[in-house]
Amino acid sequence: MLLAACVVLGAAANVASAEDVRVAVAANFTAPMQKIAAVFTQQTGNKVQLTFGGTGKFYAQIKNGAPFDILLAADDTTPVKLEGEGLAVPGSHFTYAIGKLVLWSANAGLVDDQGKVLGAGSWQHIAIANPKLAPYGAAAMQALDKLGLMAVVSPKVVTGEDIGQTYQFAASGNAQLGFVAYSQVLKDGRLNGGSMWLVPADLYAPIRQDAALLTAGKGNPAAAALLKFLHDNAQVRAIIKSYGYD
Repeated sequence: MLLAACVVLGAAANVASAEDVRVAVAANFTAPMQKIAAVFTQQTGNKVQLTFGGTGKFYAQIKNGAPFDILLAADDTTPVKLEGEGLAVPGSHFTYAIGKLVLWSANAGLVDDQGKVLGAGSWQHIAIANPKLAPYGAAAMQALDKLGLMAVVSPKVVTGEDIGQTYQFAASGNAQLGFVAYSQVLKDGRLNGGSMWLVPADLYAPIRQDAALLTAGKGNPAAAALLKFLHDNAQVRAIIKSYGYD
């Protein structure tokens, strides 16, 4: 699969003139993609138009003809589904990041380093992304189930449309706790305020985030160049890791 992706991407690696590329980006990948796009534009002259949101919503928009060239999904199933439906270039998808789940609060003293606050803390609401649409929401529910805390936590859940809205619920204090993406609470590789518990990886299925070249971008050399840049560039890998992704 990876070899196939490289073949597809390599065909347009060298862009002769500046082009625009339209990218639908999973909300959890907002900050790193803004940095990556800036570096890409600086090095190639190609402009990157970024739209951030939930992968489930992007899937519906792409099905309805939204003119995106690239999808950076929050899962590894949506790109495959789009390929199967003829809406993404076959063999173009690859994993660009593996996400990590954290329990986070804007309150610096609320979350302990073992997550015990979930079962014993004096809090009223916890924000979780819609598990039917958002991989991080599904991961949160898996973790709660394995911890045996579903019955305790469920009555206090405030559901976010996507991981971006979920983070906003927690950041605003409307929910004292939130299961969010590790990348959302980091800045320059460090916790950017509040308190958090990095949820052990064995409590949820790996959050593999895949990219795909959409059929609308098949003839755009800048789109193929951006995917190759995301796949191969060492500076890009460093940026991704600095936001807590594997």
